[in-house]
Amino acid sequence: MQVLLAGATGAIGRPLIRALIANGHTVSALVRTPSSHSIARELGATPLTADVLDRDALLRAVDGTRADAVIHQTTALREVKVARRIPADDPTGLLRTVGTANLLGAAEVVGARRFLTQSLILGYGYHDHGDRLVTERDRFGVFDGGVADEVVRACVSGERQVFDASGVDAIALRYGLFYGPGAFSDLFADMMRKHRPVGPWGAGGVNTWVHVDDAAAATVAALERGIPGRAYNIADDNPITWQEFFAQVSRSRRTPRPIRLPAWMIRLAVPYIGALMSDTSMRISSRLAQDELAWRPRYSSVAAGLAG
Repeated sequence: MQVLLAGATGAIGRPLIRALIANGHTVSALVRTPSSHSIARELGATPLTADVLDRDALLRAVDGTRADAVIHQTTALREVKVARRIPADDPTGLLRTVGTANLLGAAEVVGARRFLTQSLILGYGYHDHGDRLVTERDRFGVFDGGVADEVVRACVSGERQVFDASGVDAIALRYGLFYGPGAFSDLFADMMRKHRPVGPWGAGGVNTWVHVDDAAAATVAALERGIPGRAYNIADDNPITWQEFFAQVSRSRRTPRPIRLPAWMIRLAVPYIGALMSDTSMRISSRLAQDELAWRPRYSSVAAGLAG
């Protein structure tokens, strides 16, 4: 297929281009600035310059391009600002809301009949889900009036827009927390090298992760074999606590031992991070993706992925 990929040079975008090309697809890579053209070309894609939040510029950029599918992988995690509450105009939130609407417009221009969008397991809600496995049958879009509701709201908006859109076969990919090159593991390793606090005292909540290479492989599988109208959980087989995650990052990257703060202090300073690291526990099942997409994570755990 000819694929129009938004977010082409991000943490998942780079391995995704490689995986798409390895499976015989061709990629038109949407990038925000011409300075990213060389990266896209080195990966084997054809670059197109546009900001997906600028609808008119985006539609002009893709005019004359043909594609069978659009894949939405844009985030702005590098632009996150430490704040007590995630604002309604959070850059990544806007990419999931306004950006999704604009990319659906681009899909119409390029003639794409298939649309894959990035979602997150955190849309199931920032609370303790207990020891049971969370599946796609669980309610998605759980709000509690807390500091992280904007993240949930943006994920729900992104999914609803693509599922409600006419003329495209839509699939949502609810990824676990990303680790690997350019993702959270690199961010936290850098913080530990600089002797900055990275987490709460104690174990912290349990969460489920996915290596960016496995996330890319699952995305290609969904492009090729995903059932329209489906949402798929994409995560590894071994949920771990934040304490275990930081220990694995420190060990694999040979950083100083992580410095941690009391959970109450994190909640006070950055409530969103406190909600994620201390209040949220979820063990995610990816059985549906494994059965319907014939996908298995190459790295069954964070330890295996960081060692690989």
